[in-house]
Amino acid sequence: MPPVLPSTRAAVASATVGLLLVAAAMAVPRWTDEDVRVHWPPLHADWDPRFGLLSLPAILVGLTLWLALPRVAGHASWRALLAYTFAGTWVWTMALAMTEGTDGLARVFERPGEYVYDAQRVDSIGLTLRTFVDRIPMDAPDNWHTHVAGHPPGALLFFVLLDRLGVTDPFWIGVIVLTIGSTAAVAVLVTLKTLGSERLARQATPWLVLAPTAVWMGVNGDALFAAVAAWGIAALALAAVHRRPAVAVAAGLLLGTCVYLSYGLVLLGILAVAVLVIAGTWRPLPWALAGSAAVAAIFTVAGFVWWEAYPVLRDRYYDGIASERAYSYWVWADVAAWTFTVGLVVWAAFPRAIRAFRAGDVMARLAGAALLTILVATLSGMSKAEVERIWLPFTIWVVAIPALLPERWHRPALLSQVVLALLVQHLVLTRW
Repeated sequence: MPPVLPSTRAAVASATVGLLLVAAAMAVPRWTDEDVRVHWPPLHADWDPRFGLLSLPAILVGLTLWLALPRVAGHASWRALLAYTFAGTWVWTMALAMTEGTDGLARVFERPGEYVYDAQRVDSIGLTLRTFVDRIPMDAPDNWHTHVAGHPPGALLFFVLLDRLGVTDPFWIGVIVLTIGSTAAVAVLVTLKTLGSERLARQATPWLVLAPTAVWMGVNGDALFAAVAAWGIAALALAAVHRRPAVAVAAGLLLGTCVYLSYGLVLLGILAVAVLVIAGTWRPLPWALAGSAAVAAIFTVAGFVWWEAYPVLRDRYYDGIASERAYSYWVWADVAAWTFTVGLVVWAAFPRAIRAFRAGDVMARLAGAALLTILVATLSGMSKAEVERIWLPFTIWVVAIPALLPERWHRPALLSQVVLALLVQHLVLTRW
């Protein structure tokens, strides 16, 4: 028997830690008989095994992409690769969602607690912004429903825009969100090429497209947030490397918009700083801050004051189900839930990523910044469950690190990502 290499032992040990964490998150609530306020801990989902004819296209798409993407990543022109990345992400995400028919995309957006319900009842945008904070508390007259109350009004305004454009069918709303969300992988490739190399971006491509995040990317507003955030980071990288103030302003506008899509996306500042550190320049910072300030000024003048809204939202958060979700469990079970979105192969890649981070590898350094963001998010207590969707804007920067594993592992490891996505899609009915 050949000797077990240190890298193999480290990868297996790291993946085992991830597996044990998931097992503990599933077992502890049953052992303690504690209601952690999700139906299938640690996921916000229900156990609901199902398999039908529509499962076959998803399996076929997953296997086809598994076979084709490594070759495409190595041989396609750069522009063609970006197009293939978008198309592959879109088709894989759509195929998974459509295992349940059109309900796979529509179900979430039909719920009263989602953005669409409130968006289709907005008559005046100006009045909505001026009274937005007053309607956050649970005891407020005509209070906002769960997701609108839990986010700044930027998220609501996106769905109001769709309504104004005549897009009211929940299925087609889902298609639009899925389509925008699918561009996030392209933005990550642009960033990796800009800060690192085209070779690095090509190595990341199959892992970005086939990451288990696809289960959640087409069925909730956080997929939209992930795309806006990814393009903001990509624009900042382009501005830093090519010294283009106009692009830096665009980065600031996008990242500033993120803060008005989700309060938690203020943590993107960690990734933004990482980009500037990797690029070795602070030149874009004043321009990016100016762009972000412009977004804040527009919302503030329109009547919504972010820093006044956040404390009210925090009160609403703890008046609701968050007060019943124990911090002592969720502070680590969040990471177990997140593991379903990245797979154990990401855990297996952690030792290699740590070494690559020390050596200055761009992919590893961006992943490190994203992991720090996730750590801050879970320690804050403002992320208790549902992180499989909430952390998508950060997770997308981590899912490609298995590319750092030995090349002989790539095929089986990539297949495991396809299998995990299919298993989650078919065994549990996610709330998102």
